[in-house]
Amino acid sequence: MGLPVSQILLVTGFLLILIGFWGIFAHRNILRIIIGFSLIDTGIHIVMVATGYVTGGTAPIIDTALEKAHAAANAVDPVPSALVVTAIVIGFSVTAIMLSFAIRLYDAKKTLDIDAFTESKW
Repeated sequence: MGLPVSQILLVTGFLLILIGFWGIFAHRNILRIIIGFSLIDTGIHIVMVATGYVTGGTAPIIDTALEKAHAAANAVDPVPSALVVTAIVIGFSVTAIMLSFAIRLYDAKKTLDIDAFTESKW
């Protein structure tokens, strides 16, 4: 029958997190570091959604299709999905701020290499 969707999502999410860490630690270009942060953010979102997924589950609405006795085992948890929607908006805002800082740093030094900013004092 194959792997459950939740396991595929977990593996995909953790792979994106690892690729993001590689992008942060292996590259010296600010834009590639920002992309690494975005990959980590997306991987965390996928992992969070996968934790609330139930294979063969239904919406958490108790009616004739889902009785109270079977609700805990057959209903998909909506809380991780709601948290991910909020986290996506926050991640987008943080990425926009990082890109605006990258533009300001490029205007100051005419390069995006992180080594050019080691002598900067804040």
